[in-house]
Amino acid sequence: MKIAVLPGDGIGTEIVAEAVKVLNVLDLSFEMETAPVGGAAYEAAGHPLPEATLKLAKDADAILFGAVGDWKYDKLERALRPEQAILGLRKHLGLFANFRPAICYEQLTHASSLKPELVAGLDILIIRELTGDIYFGQPRGRRTAPDGHFPGAEEAFDTMRYSRPEIERIARVAFEAARKRNKHVTSVDKANVLETFQLWKDVVTEVGKDYPDVTLDHMYVDNAAMQLVKKPKFFDVVVTGNMFGDILSDEAAMLTGSIGMLPSASLNAGNQGLYEPSHGSAPDIAGQGVANPLATILSAAMMLRYSLNQPEAAARIESAVQAVLAQGLRTADIWSEGTTKVGTRAMGDAVVAAITKTTITKS
Repeated sequence: MKIAVLPGDGIGTEIVAEAVKVLNVLDLSFEMETAPVGGAAYEAAGHPLPEATLKLAKDADAILFGAVGDWKYDKLERALRPEQAILGLRKHLGLFANFRPAICYEQLTHASSLKPELVAGLDILIIRELTGDIYFGQPRGRRTAPDGHFPGAEEAFDTMRYSRPEIERIARVAFEAARKRNKHVTSVDKANVLETFQLWKDVVTEVGKDYPDVTLDHMYVDNAAMQLVKKPKFFDVVVTGNMFGDILSDEAAMLTGSIGMLPSASLNAGNQGLYEPSHGSAPDIAGQGVANPLATILSAAMMLRYSLNQPEAAARIESAVQAVLAQGLRTADIWSEGTTKVGTRAMGDAVVAAITKTTITKS
């Protein structure tokens, strides 16, 4: 099992180190190789996604990714900014399906901004199409407006577009995932305004006929944003496009108390995946040892389950995280009165300790 380890920038190096530490105590054999990505790669090689890093990622069974970005790179031309690394990996590896679970652990219901009764037992899976939509659509650019409300003025434009095959494959991913959960898919669109999402709605409806055991409903994105706050436990699997998924998954993350708790997986057709925490590089707290590593550790668990076919090992990690929370250990983002505040390394050490109590070494 070959894992490409790409820590990235900011707190990325700190949180990935804890996930690697957790992986190393499992009774499994990994080949792990580390490479720079994002701003760190720009500093080392003049590009956020150097050829050597891309080759390592392509050759690996899975990629464990930290986070990229730092304010000091904001003045670089767009093609050289750290964030282009993650976009490039998605494109080159065909990572079209993004899984972002939003789970509210029993011990953290108080950390949510919503009432405990609204989030207790919350378990949503947001499946976001990752390689199409307005983020990748062409044409795009800046020009002098030839017409419109202000002809002759400078304008910028991006193109939202989806093809039938793109929609079909992400819809099937969602329906298959729902079959393993509560058999309910909510497709989020803006079909009342956008032609792109009228096609989306039509295709998802057609695909849904192949899954008569799964309930399908459709919801406009503005209503979905409202319902996530009003009655979040209505949702089981949410499937949507790239831009809407980007926004809704962050909203859902905060229902759980902290985005620092949420892992994610981005998969291609061959189940090769990139696994990363849902949060960013947080350069303002980098190097302070206070970042929450649990989202990255749980991302490693998703990696074991989806790309490396090691569901038992994944469950060990997930159980260990719950055990640590039950012990009352908290990083600053999820701390409250009556619990014990710990740093990044201490939280990783606690997860390791919880795993080693239950891990049985294979003979």
